[in-house]
Amino acid sequence: MKIAVFGAGGRIGSRIVDEALRRGHDVTAAVRHPENYTKVHEHLKVAKADLFNSQDVETAAFNQDAVVVCYSPTNGAPASTLTEVVVPIINGLKQAHTKRLIIVGGAGSLEIAPGVQLVDTPDFPEAYKAVALAHREALKAYQKTTDLDWTFASPSAEITPGERTGKFRTAKNQLLTDANGKSHISMEDYAVGIIDEIENPMHIREVFTIGY
Repeated sequence: MKIAVFGAGGRIGSRIVDEALRRGHDVTAAVRHPENYTKVHEHLKVAKADLFNSQDVETAAFNQDAVVVCYSPTNGAPASTLTEVVVPIINGLKQAHTKRLIIVGGAGSLEIAPGVQLVDTPDFPEAYKAVALAHREALKAYQKTTDLDWTFASPSAEITPGERTGKFRTAKNQLLTDANGKSHISMEDYAVGIIDEIENPMHIREVFTIGY
C-alpha cells in the first residue's frame, strides 16, 4: 500500500513509518523540515508538508491509499492547534481524493465508565489537560465528516518508547487497563496497531484504542 505519514519525524510518527516499511509498504514521510529528516529506505520518499496548509496536505496525500496524521503541539504551540489543523487536513484529503485517514489521538476522550471520559476525572494530570481537551474537540470535528473514512486512534493513558511485542488488545472508546490497573502501550506496539488498522480496517468513522 501507499501510506503518507504526517509528523513522520516525531516519536510516534517515526515508529509508524518503521512499521509500515517493515511490512513492505511504500511510505511518504510528510514533514515540515525535510532537510532534517535523515531516514533512508528504498520504499520511503520525503515530502515537505505543513498540516496548516491544505495545499500541502493535498500534495502529500495525493495517490495514497491511507494517510496517518501524527500531530502534537511542540515548541510552545498552543493546544488549540490540534483543532486548527482539522479543517486543512479534511480539505486537503478531499482535494487529493484520498478517503482513508488515521488520526493519532489522545487518551483523554476514552471512557472509564459509561459517559465518563478520562479527561473529566478529578485525578487527570493538569499538565496534559489542555491537550486532552483539544484532542476531544478535534474528534468532534472529525465526527462531523461523512465523506472521509477516518479513524481516531487513541493510545492508552501512558505511551512510551519500548518493545515491539505485537501482543496487545484493542477496544472502541473504553480505556484499557492491565491486570494491575495500569493503562499503557509502547510506541512500537501502538504503531503495529495503526498499521493493522490500515491493512484491515475495523474502525471506520470510530474511535478505537490500543493497550495491554
